[in-house]
Amino acid sequence: MSNVIPLSSVRARNSGRKHADTAAISRMFAVQRRRAGDVFWLKENAEWLGILASAHMPVRPDALVPYASFYDRIEETIRFFPQYYRFFLSLALDLEDLGMPGEVGERLVQWVARMKLVDGELSDLQRAEAQRLLARRMSVPRDDALQSRLRRFFTRSETFALPNKKASYELAHIVFYLSEYGQSDPELPATAVESLTFAGILAYLDQDMDLLAELCAALRFSGAAAPTLWEDAVQSAARACRIVPQQGGGALDGYHAYLVTGWAAHMSGGAAFCQPVPPGAVAIRYTPPNGALQALSAALFEMGETRQAQWALMRGRVMRALAPEAQEILTGAEASCPQFEAFFARFARAPIPAVASMVQRRH
Repeated sequence: MSNVIPLSSVRARNSGRKHADTAAISRMFAVQRRRAGDVFWLKENAEWLGILASAHMPVRPDALVPYASFYDRIEETIRFFPQYYRFFLSLALDLEDLGMPGEVGERLVQWVARMKLVDGELSDLQRAEAQRLLARRMSVPRDDALQSRLRRFFTRSETFALPNKKASYELAHIVFYLSEYGQSDPELPATAVESLTFAGILAYLDQDMDLLAELCAALRFSGAAAPTLWEDAVQSAARACRIVPQQGGGALDGYHAYLVTGWAAHMSGGAAFCQPVPPGAVAIRYTPPNGALQALSAALFEMGETRQAQWALMRGRVMRALAPEAQEILTGAEASCPQFEAFFARFARAPIPAVASMVQRRH
């Protein structure tokens, strides 16, 4: 592992930066975007409160006031909507950890355990999240088989050298859960950090700042430094998000990019969540930048059997096949981290000589 940093510096500090207006943002997510309690409301507010709880930003007491009525009815609500139990647990536990008076979280955890709701999860990732939530208020036996499967997933770095957004998001979230969002050392092997890095190179090539922000956070939680170029790009994306009055339609917008780029920007020392919130219904606008991943993949595919795994041999050919904007992104990705050549050797999917000769003999 290169560029190792201590876990104590997982949250970057910058005393001169402007503090977020956490109360205004809580009001925005709690009352200015969706009907309180619907599934999209649950998702947005669980993510916002989770960021507040993990980032250790200064939280004013009035930042929790918009959630008081929801918190008061949460025990009744979870019994009617048990399929969303992970959202309810996350909201209750984070509210209490942020200062909401009450012990509802412990009662919810005990109820979820009695109802065996975790047994209904098919996904290892969701089981890991649920077990982490339960463990915040009760003793949960360690599931060694689950831990083994999670760790086997992220140590196969070849998986993350090819475009697969679902796998990359799951990779980041596994690190979040194993590290308790930066509270403990997840003890990741070098192959896991390599997986995070390969996934990050792909996200940067695609200019997918939503995914890149989560991977930068996961790298920090793993004890490894995210490349400066990536974190600078994420900070730029956070500044590009705009909170505007909602004009018709729903609120399916750039809220997630706003949340995760702001979270990662805060961790890397940048200003986050400082934009004023207008009154009334609001939307969050974010226009993703153009990426180079699709053009790069198309160029390599067209090279057919002449593709090679060595970046030094392919660099000139690849660059000539790309438009100037894509060349600039690829050059940045190349310079961002020393693992780029190892990444490209897998991403190129060069023909294997032995396999090619066998195919020729059959014909």
